[in-house]
Amino acid sequence: MARTGKAKPKTGKAAAKTSKSVSKVRKPGRRTLGRKVFRAFVSGCLVLILLPLLWIASYRILNPPTNYYMLSEAWRLGGIERMWRDLDEMSPHLPVAAMAAEDAGFCAHWGLDIEAIERAMAANESGKRLRGGSTITQQVAKNVFLWPERSWTRKGLEAGFAITIEVMWPKDRILEVYLNIAEFDEGIFGVQAASQHYFGKDATDLTRIEAARLAAILPDPKGRSASRPGPWTRRRAASIADGAATLRTQGRSDCI
Repeated sequence: MARTGKAKPKTGKAAAKTSKSVSKVRKPGRRTLGRKVFRAFVSGCLVLILLPLLWIASYRILNPPTNYYMLSEAWRLGGIERMWRDLDEMSPHLPVAAMAAEDAGFCAHWGLDIEAIERAMAANESGKRLRGGSTITQQVAKNVFLWPERSWTRKGLEAGFAITIEVMWPKDRILEVYLNIAEFDEGIFGVQAASQHYFGKDATDLTRIEAARLAAILPDPKGRSASRPGPWTRRRAASIADGAATLRTQGRSDCI
């Protein structure tokens, strides 16, 4: 016959052992809490790394939308002009002229021109101003992903983005994006809008000199004109045209 009734309570060592087991289950130790904090930290770091990588990778295929500076200019001026053109829809003189004007070593570097950076830092050492030394890839990084303010923080982020862009995008894509986001006059962005604004023609039809003149005004687009160039702009455009011819002859533009 089965016995019924209440089980006898445990006493002595058995009761103490049971009590310790219960307390271990109910109260997580410091080691368990530390693991949770560490996992949360690692997960947060991975998100901070992966999101920018996915952002950069997406623009290898997708055309970047209006950036911060374009939005601010559109607000200030009441609108801007910008029309996207793929690289194969541009005059072949345009990309080489841009390289000759802004970054002759574009095909050789991986986003940063160390010698140019050292020269710029030496020139600015006294005033601590950040100017010069930027490659086309760095300008893409700044204009597409960052903000225009000059600061060491932005320059550091710019360098990191530039190297990542070089890893993820082909050279012709970098140059294509650059030529579509560069400012050529007040409220005029990209070579297609600039070609129509200055010469009344499509970017496909630009001559060697016209392409060189557009490249010549890039450092100061609001203070120079491609259609009514002053003496300095004419000399600069002629130098760019000669430089573009040299890049072609030496095979230094073969990456596009």
